[in-house]
Amino acid sequence: MSRKGNPYDNAMAENFFSILKTECIYRHKPATFSEANEMIDRYILFYNHGRIQLKTGEAPLTRRLSS
Repeated sequence: MSRKGNPYDNAMAENFFSILKTECIYRHKPATFSEANEMIDRYILFYNHGRIQLKTGEAPLTRRLSS
């Protein structure tokens, strides 16, 4: 863990939430909490299994299953 005031521990989490807000929340503003909850659940499923990564050129699930 880094010292107090150094954000290195939070970099991956902050990056994910930034992408979540940019690609999901800001594009389709949910009207209710339950709608937002469902939208975030769908996006997390897409993010973990279907999103094509720039580094590898394939989806994370495909990469995991090929190893």
